[in-house]
Amino acid sequence: MADVLVGFKWVLDEADVRIGDDRSVDMSKAARKISDYDKNAIEAGRLIAEQVQGSAVGVSCGSDETKKAFVDALARGLDAGVWVKTAATASSTVAARAIAEVARRREVALVVCSEGSSDDYARQTGSRVGALLDWPVATSVLAMQVEGDALVARRRMEGCEQVVRLQLPAVVSVLPEINAAPIPGLKAVLAAKKKPVDEVEAGELGIDEATGVELESVSGYASDRKNVLIEGDSTADVAAKLIDALKKEGVL
Repeated sequence: MADVLVGFKWVLDEADVRIGDDRSVDMSKAARKISDYDKNAIEAGRLIAEQVQGSAVGVSCGSDETKKAFVDALARGLDAGVWVKTAATASSTVAARAIAEVARRREVALVVCSEGSSDDYARQTGSRVGALLDWPVATSVLAMQVEGDALVARRRMEGCEQVVRLQLPAVVSVLPEINAAPIPGLKAVLAAKKKPVDEVEAGELGIDEATGVELESVSGYASDRKNVLIEGDSTADVAAKLIDALKKEGVL
């Protein structure tokens, strides 16, 4: 029976990040959590693992603090975990290398990633994993099911939806709309602490942590609002004035 690998990321909780008047970003008091979108990916991977009668295995990479993520991830229904130890929170490039290398060392039917993480939403990990493994890839997946030795996935495209059939093994990136990720209860959390988590150094897997990209600065985004108040004698009058204003701004 083949495994279903699910990639997830341990990120800063954006609710705890503070933006100063000078647009400086204070992350010093931010707690960490599993990326919100990854919770949907975990649920999707768990359900597919049931279909293929395999194990749902979570894969994450990062420094020591990443280990804390596995209790939450395993409580959400994963059967086991693989923690690839890296020097810092991994970029999508390094994460893709880690997931791909874990996949090479196991019998894997499917790799599931979220479309993007809640910290940078780069939307690259799934596609990079597919390229490294030379497996078929489907992104922006809204629904999926296994049919024989293939995966049928429904994708959201610009202005339409698309249904594709991927020969397994394959890689998918799922949208959060694919399911409603459940909140684990106390019993699930306690059970998660007994599930196996393999710990392996990135170097042992031959993973290069260099990306060629250096983060030079981080600043908050400031939007300038015109605060235009549109008034009229009727709803139709207000709507007409709103449309005129949007046309003047080049929005319409």
